[in-house]
Amino acid sequence: MLLVATDAAISYGQVSSTLNPCISYASGNGANPIVACCSRVSSVASAARSTADEQVACKCIKSAPGGLNAGNVADIPFKCGVNIPYAISSSVDCSKIC
Repeated sequence: MLLVATDAAISYGQVSSTLNPCISYASGNGANPIVACCSRVSSVASAARSTADEQVACKCIKSAPGGLNAGNVADIPFKCGVNIPYAISSSVDCSKIC
């Protein structure tokens, strides 16, 4: 499934591949995300400059594969010191990000 907004500068594929280093922590391994994960989360947050970009990033993160620890996934931005304008959860409505 490809989630791309017409006015977004980033794509689902870019977000997904960029966040690969976070999979281990998101799966429940380790007490904290690795440095590469935090660096990548920061780069996605920086690249998401418009509402459309934020919505694409949100939809991509929300559609992550099953088997991930929801608490760990939600904690990644906080543990990495990266501010994002939405909570990471399965119930977030990405279309309401503005």
